[in-house]
Amino acid sequence: MREKIFAKKIQAHGGRVYIAGGWVRDKVRGVKAKDKDYVVSGLAEKLFCQLFPLARKVGKSFPVYLLEIDQKNCEIAFARREKKNGLGYRGFSVVYDETVTIEEDLYRRDTTMNSMAWELPDGRLLDPYDGQADIQKKIIRATSAHFLEDPVRALRAARQAAEMEFSIEDATVMLMRQCRSELAAEPQERFLQELVRALHCPRPSLFFRALQAADLLAIAFPEIFALIGKTQPVDVHPEGDAFEHTLQLVDQVAALDCRPLVRFAALLHDLGKGVTPVADLPHHFGHESAGLEVLAAWSARMTFPKRWLQGAAFAIREHMRAPQINKAGKIVELLLAAEKNPLGLSGFTAIILADNKSLPDYLEHYDIYLPAIHAVQADERPPELAGKAIGEWLRQKQVQAYQTAVGN
Repeated sequence: MREKIFAKKIQAHGGRVYIAGGWVRDKVRGVKAKDKDYVVSGLAEKLFCQLFPLARKVGKSFPVYLLEIDQKNCEIAFARREKKNGLGYRGFSVVYDETVTIEEDLYRRDTTMNSMAWELPDGRLLDPYDGQADIQKKIIRATSAHFLEDPVRALRAARQAAEMEFSIEDATVMLMRQCRSELAAEPQERFLQELVRALHCPRPSLFFRALQAADLLAIAFPEIFALIGKTQPVDVHPEGDAFEHTLQLVDQVAALDCRPLVRFAALLHDLGKGVTPVADLPHHFGHESAGLEVLAAWSARMTFPKRWLQGAAFAIREHMRAPQINKAGKIVELLLAAEKNPLGLSGFTAIILADNKSLPDYLEHYDIYLPAIHAVQADERPPELAGKAIGEWLRQKQVQAYQTAVGN
């Protein structure tokens, strides 16, 4: 069904239809708009079903229908009012009859830039809460006190600040702070969802800085919060404590590698510094092994993708050793291990470069050395070798191939 036909059919029966949410926000921002979400007002659900018998109901607490529009499976909701009557994002009673206006529906949404609608079929912007002006000012502002009704909106505001590089206005930061107690009770997967999206941002650090400004970092990501105040040797880390170092590094790595799993590993590379005893500061002896323990405990609470865990563990374990090793055998082992790890050598190299400001020769030129190592084939071994001896021969020849490539 064409969108114009869909809209005119609703209009002909006394209803109105709008596009709302992210599509409108992105259109106003002048960036490529994503999937359209439709909102219908002034039309009873029963009549809607009669008009569109192919629409499939999927909503539980309030009706959402799926219908093919312009060859896409689109969501259609009814304008609704909400009243808080419990905890968390499910603690609502909902009214969605034909008396609910689009302005009421937009009022319950999180921020002004998400509280705009595009009326169909003619295309008219409805902006009752000045979302367009806030976008022009690059400000994230809560639409109303309804912001408090879903504590994850605080996480979402921080993530949107990172996505768009907007600032969060002070009154909204105060509302975010009020979400603290309810946010602590939210399922861990909701924190993970926002973390994943934040790691896609050009500057993921903005997400964590926004949470810290609202006193929510300790609730959402206590392992990252623990890095605050963990001082480091000034001659090595003039940027400040482990928290500041970590946020600067994750942004630097983000500029080098777009993969969230690499950025995640960068974020966690110094995780063990968060548990360094105060008496040991500014030194962090054994923070690699401590970091692996913290990662295991964090993963038990928040289930990370397996490849993310493998990449983070590798970065934690090897980031201190990588710039220091100089024996050919150890170098070959690390190159082969990094290549097999989900980070890959490009991801691991990005982390080491950001952490050390330079690379050892074997990482800077791995694209030369690795092919030489791989040129050694096990089937070239002497025929009398068997079992463990084959592996020993292969590794010896790989080391020799590396040394030859280096020029030693």
